[in-house]
Amino acid sequence: VQLQASGGGLVQAGGSLRLSCAASLRTGRNYVMGWFRQAPGKEREFVAAITWRGGSTYYTDSVKGRFTISRDNAKNTMYLQMNDLKPEDTAVYYCAADATMKRSSNDAAGYDYWGQGTQVTVSS
Repeated sequence: VQLQASGGGLVQAGGSLRLSCAASLRTGRNYVMGWFRQAPGKEREFVAAITWRGGSTYYTDSVKGRFTISRDNAKNTMYLQMNDLKPEDTAVYYCAADATMKRSSNDAAGYDYWGQGTQVTVSS
């Protein structure tokens, strides 16, 4: 499984960005796909997750109502639509895939595959 994140950039507070994660997933398997972020000097934190088959979604409280996670199974691509961005959203954003689903979707230790990260910078 390979993951390629893209779509980051510099945006003013209140603006929007859409991140994409192109994934080479094994056909016929289910995954939990997630977005995590890591700000300078901070630990990596969970942002959102989605089940590849059913499309169930999960969000951390700080992004609820502003971010939307989705996926296009035909394109093997996951998205994170980020609206009303705030300076505290500034971080490197990583996409990840969990093939075993033995841990909670917000637990980074449960994810087996990681993309390279894309920088999101929100100016005030």
